[in-house]
Amino acid sequence: MHSAPVLFRMRKAILALRKNDPVIGRLIDRVGPYRIRYIEPDFEALVKAIVYQQLSGKVAAAIFGRLTGAMPDGGLTPEDLLRLTAARMRSLGLSRQKIDYIRGLAKLVRSGKLNLEELKEVSDEEAMRKLTAVKGIGSWTAHMFLIFALRRPDVVPSGDLGIRAAVRKAYGMQDLPPPGEVEVLARKWSPYSTVACWYLWRSQEPDANL
Repeated sequence: MHSAPVLFRMRKAILALRKNDPVIGRLIDRVGPYRIRYIEPDFEALVKAIVYQQLSGKVAAAIFGRLTGAMPDGGLTPEDLLRLTAARMRSLGLSRQKIDYIRGLAKLVRSGKLNLEELKEVSDEEAMRKLTAVKGIGSWTAHMFLIFALRRPDVVPSGDLGIRAAVRKAYGMQDLPPPGEVEVLARKWSPYSTVACWYLWRSQEPDANL
């Protein structure tokens, strides 16, 4: 259940987006209430983001389900993950490259070199810097973590294919817009870019679990 301050911020965001960008306003009317689904900003969330890279949602979900199922209590921790051999992880469906990425991430978190609790307190720019310094975590993965785990309100994942496709359709563009064009367009959405992007995603996939 949303608290009164959260509901107030949501209403404020919706009003601002309607005023500043009528195209997003029409998407809001079509899609309905803002119901983003957040996840915990923990190790498991980052591992999941890596697993989902460049895979269809169905395939990625199956692999991630097998990975969590291989954990002693069904939850991913760096310690438990590192107890799995690379061969065992390969048998779960993970590529050698992703195994390398995930094990490297586990070692960084276990050692404290990447402190996920600290990410809650730093700026978006600093969080992006710290995350993308990790091998296997690019801008897309970091943006997803900022939006769905750290709950940052003004994030524009301009390189996301779903966002670019939704922008093309909503704004009647002939070609898929490059990331730079999305970023220029997104100036009208600030400081509520995350909300605008959620509506763009949902306009393309109304049943998406996000």
